Amino acid sequence: MTTVRREAFGRMPPEQGGGEVEKFVLQSDSVRVEILSFGCIITTLETKDRDGQFSDIVLGFDTLEGYTRKHPFFGAVVGRVANRIANGRFNLDGKEYQLFINNGPNSLHGGAKGFDKVLWSPQVLPNGVRFFRLSPDGEEGYPGDLKVWVTYTLSGRELAINYQAQTSKTTPISLTNHAYFNLAGQGSRDVYDHQISIEADSYLPVDDTKIPTGEVAAVQGTGFDLRQPVELGKHLQKFHLDGFDHNFCLHQGQDRRLVARVFHPPSGRTMEVHTTQPGIQFYTGNNLDGSLKGKGAATYPKHSAFCLETQNWPDAVNKPHFPNVLLHPGEEYNHTTWLVFNTA
Repeated sequence: MTTVRREAFGRMPPEQGGGEVEKFVLQSDSVRVEILSFGCIITTLETKDRDGQFSDIVLGFDTLEGYTRKHPFFGAVVGRVANRIANGRFNLDGKEYQLFINNGPNSLHGGAKGFDKVLWSPQVLPNGVRFFRLSPDGEEGYPGDLKVWVTYTLSGRELAINYQAQTSKTTPISLTNHAYFNLAGQGSRDVYDHQISIEADSYLPVDDTKIPTGEVAAVQGTGFDLRQPVELGKHLQKFHLDGFDHNFCLHQGQDRRLVARVFHPPSGRTMEVHTTQPGIQFYTGNNLDGSLKGKGAATYPKHSAFCLETQNWPDAVNKPHFPNVLLHPGEEYNHTTWLVFNTA
């Protein structure tokens, strides 16, 4: 049985349009998750350790104010296009589109005011909540009126996130949730003792602005071979890596498949990621620097969390040999990601 509760969480500041922000609490026997109508943000995700003790395993803030100020997309749904678009520019049907530049020379996670920074309209479901918004033609430079639905449902140990969209004009779209996880509990110092595996035979090398070079490189014999579980801290040392912020190329297909697994031996917590998406961005919180005050006055230093963002490949709109990122009128964008929590 999943229970769903809704409650007030705060008001948007007047300069951001005002409006009530609600919080939705989804609870099963083994998982408790809190989600805001602002940015579809997962603010809390509590799961059990092997002794049956609950801990909150996602980074975030105690109050709405934390989320309305600048932060690294904690728990939010990002779009229209997750990840980076080179120079914030693309051509479509003979027309050039220019997006807002907010990450070095590139556009990141939807631009200046992406899906993470807006209020969504909620609808309570028997075992979850569905959020809707209309992204108007020209918003952040993107073409077409885009109708978007993001649905969170909780069944036992499994949290499903479904993304659907329809457009009035051809537009690129790639949606993801940007939760930052630490299976030891949010506020823990690092994720070096986590064991991770990713089911990917190839990954995308990037230039110094984090844009894929266009090469699809084999992981075999490199530090990007995560097909067998590795202990993160030791692995970063062994391959002299500062951390990961890379897209791993998943086996293509519309079916649900297991793509990543994380295990935290001290607590026994495990998290599996299943998805229908063609890529997963593995990010180890390299840009966290301890400057943000999080939940319970915790600070979040470098490598104190990891993200596994299921999505299309970065800059796919400018790389024809990458999976198709365009949605046409009359089509439906429909992807689901499932997070499954257990103990070992």
